[in-house]
Amino acid sequence: MTTRIYHNPDCGTSRNVLAMIRRSGEEPEIVRYLETPPSREELKALIGRMGIAVRDLLRRNGTPYDALGLDDPGLTDDRLLDAMMAHPILINRPIVVTDKGVALCRPSERVLELLSNPDIGRFAKEDGEVVNEAGGPPRR
Repeated sequence: MTTRIYHNPDCGTSRNVLAMIRRSGEEPEIVRYLETPPSREELKALIGRMGIAVRDLLRRNGTPYDALGLDDPGLTDDRLLDAMMAHPILINRPIVVTDKGVALCRPSERVLELLSNPDIGRFAKEDGEVVNEAGGPPRR
C-alpha cells in the first residue's frame, strides 16, 4: 500500500508531516483535500479506521465552525459530516494512511507510529522544535 496524506500545503503541521514521511524514504500519494475532498463514504471510513468520533475531526480555527454553530452538542454525526462535505476546511489535517493504520497526525510526530521506517534521524519542525534526535525516540 502506498502512504497517503490528506494535505493542506498552507498548514505547517501538514508540511512537517509530509517532510517526515519523505525523510523516512517514502514518497506519499498527496491528496490536497481542499481541492479534491474525500467522498462522504471515504471520510466516514477514515474516521472509522482512526477510531475517533466525527466531532474529533472538526477543525475550528480559520473555519466557519462558529458561524455554522457546530459547537452544538445536539448535532448528529450526519449533520457534522454534511458540514465537512460542504466546507472541507472543517476537516482537520493532516490525515495519514499507511499499512500500519490511519491517524490524524497532530502533533506531527504522530506520523512516526505509522511509518515502516520511523528512524528519520534528527528532525526539526518548521518552528525549530526538535522531534527526533539522530537515532533516538521522539522527544516529548
